[in-house]
Amino acid sequence: MPSRIPTDAGRAALSAVRAAGASAQKPPRTDLATAVRYLLQLLVEKAPGGSVEVRVPPFGAVQVIDGPRHTRGTPPNVVETDPATWIALALGEERWADAAASGRILASGIRADLSDLLPLRP
Repeated sequence: MPSRIPTDAGRAALSAVRAAGASAQKPPRTDLATAVRYLLQLLVEKAPGGSVEVRVPPFGAVQVIDGPRHTRGTPPNVVETDPATWIALALGEERWADAAASGRILASGIRADLSDLLPLRP
């Protein structure tokens, strides 16, 4: 992630995304991108490391959780989800098990379960 998102900017983006969702509107792309990246940033702060790659295309990917660091090729532990699911998981609006069971999370590897780290505290 290129630069740190200030807390105020991250919270403002999350508010804009939630407001759009509450009115059944599509959130502005810039707000959605900032919200996703801000929540990924919080995850990195909560669980620093490099053993699991968390991907939320097209907005961001980070490596988290202490353990063997991945540097080349396909990582052994990967979590991938869409922006709306990531935001719901990170805010505690959806449970990990429910999203995984519905196929909205693609997770591979023995460390690719983030349920103990979620929700985050934005």
